[in-house]
Amino acid sequence: MTRPLAVVDSADPLACLAALRHALAGDGPAVLFRGGGVNPVHTAPLEVEQRIALVVETSGTTGRPKRVALSADAVLASAAASTGALGEPGQWMLALPVHYIAGSNVLARSLASGVDPVPIAPGRMGAADVLTAIGRFTEKHRYTALVPAQLSRLLDEADENAEVAAALAGFDRILVGGQATPAALIDRARAHGWAITRTYGSSETCGGVVYDGVPIGQTEVRITDGRVELGGPTLAEYYLGDPERTADAFVEHDQQRWYCTDDAGEVVDGVLRVTGRIDDVIVSGGVKVRLAAVERLVREQPGLADAVVVAGHHVEWGEVPVVVTAARPDRDALRRVVGAALGPEARPDRIVTVGALPLLPSGKPDRLAAARLVAGAGAGSSGS
Repeated sequence: MTRPLAVVDSADPLACLAALRHALAGDGPAVLFRGGGVNPVHTAPLEVEQRIALVVETSGTTGRPKRVALSADAVLASAAASTGALGEPGQWMLALPVHYIAGSNVLARSLASGVDPVPIAPGRMGAADVLTAIGRFTEKHRYTALVPAQLSRLLDEADENAEVAAALAGFDRILVGGQATPAALIDRARAHGWAITRTYGSSETCGGVVYDGVPIGQTEVRITDGRVELGGPTLAEYYLGDPERTADAFVEHDQQRWYCTDDAGEVVDGVLRVTGRIDDVIVSGGVKVRLAAVERLVREQPGLADAVVVAGHHVEWGEVPVVVTAARPDRDALRRVVGAALGPEARPDRIVTVGALPLLPSGKPDRLAAARLVAGAGAGSSGS
């Protein structure tokens, strides 16, 4: 059996809330939320299987877009697991676009609690937006979900404004996910008394299913050949129209399905620690960037045929592309070229100039050594 798939403009979060309510109840079409001009996917099927309630469009690690198909059971299991981990249902401040899984989850949690979320207008969220939103809360227990870039901006304002610091301290929990969150950022937030929880998950797991390293709800975590795999009732059914990718991402062992992430990690005393990426994809400001694509473009520029692009840390964006080279290119010009071709998130944050590129015995670039050079150079070590 099938049912219609409705593409819903994410500009009106409360209209999206109503659409998701009917999708989960089964008395309306499945929904795909789409932000104007944000996502590169422009078409969608007219129908999906009856069991599918939500489709999330997301960029793929290979540059091919994905449509993640989630059942109503998975979305509701995710909401229940989150509420269980947080301890009490409450009201949510919606600070993320609903066409991202984190934003859709805020809608689902709001439906589960029976209280409408308080949306913040799209754009660069600041302290004034948060204070206005807090004035519209009607419930005692307050929650929100942010990406690290938002948290960083709010911390900068809170450092100068005690009212902002106190307002954020009034939230029962602030979930932060979507990319690696620097420990220093978490420490700053906790110093203000903010109740921060790092979340880990993806669209394929209906969002964050690991809170501060601990699986929530019925989620299970295991490490297979160094790779993090996640199991439980929140897993997506498949990628729409892509059985090959589905077979690669979702595997079955001992009659249980697992999602194979692209992350390397380890579990120590029941706590998951993500140690890096299996592949060369980073998440910068909540957007996936393939370093190989950036490197290919950089190497096409004059004098940069041997340049290497590795991940570097950034206090606001989490991870950023960094160019390691023996040359001294113009950083701004290089950023313009890369941004025009691959998008603003792919622009190299900085250039680390070395006397000679580190090489493996095979003559190939030693990327681990290059990454260590970037980490040692710090964020202020641009070569130009």
